[in-house]
Amino acid sequence: MSPMQKARGVAVALGALLMSANAHASPDQDRAAVAALDTAYQAAVERNDAESMARILHPDMILVVGRGDVFTREDLLRSAREEQFVYEHQVEDAGTQTVRLYGDDTAIVTALLWLKGTGPNGPFDRRLWFSDTYVRTPEGWRYAFGQASLSLPPPPQ
Repeated sequence: MSPMQKARGVAVALGALLMSANAHASPDQDRAAVAALDTAYQAAVERNDAESMARILHPDMILVVGRGDVFTREDLLRSAREEQFVYEHQVEDAGTQTVRLYGDDTAIVTALLWLKGTGPNGPFDRRLWFSDTYVRTPEGWRYAFGQASLSLPPPPQ
């Protein structure tokens, strides 16, 4: 066996080991991993970090917003690259995030999101609920589907 074949064999074995470890994570480990990934995604959006977003987003990802518009993965990445929105805040309200597991390969994150910044229609400051669906792939958890509510009314004074 050549050194190149040995190196390939080691790489394949290591990849199989990592995938099997990922597939046998406990439910608490999966919830923690997805929670951290969703928080990282919100931070990447806030920074318009298209590279980090691309690593988290599933290739077939779509986002449906409360007014009925549908955005693809490429729409979201283009928006970040072009900095269509400049965020002061794109963060989950503390204590609102919940991660629910459905089987071994699906997780849904819900949280209250605070968005503040400037976009094509001027400044905005709003809160909304979202649900983000993550699926386990051979590469790890990926954000596959998102749904966001309409903006919530301002809290009573």
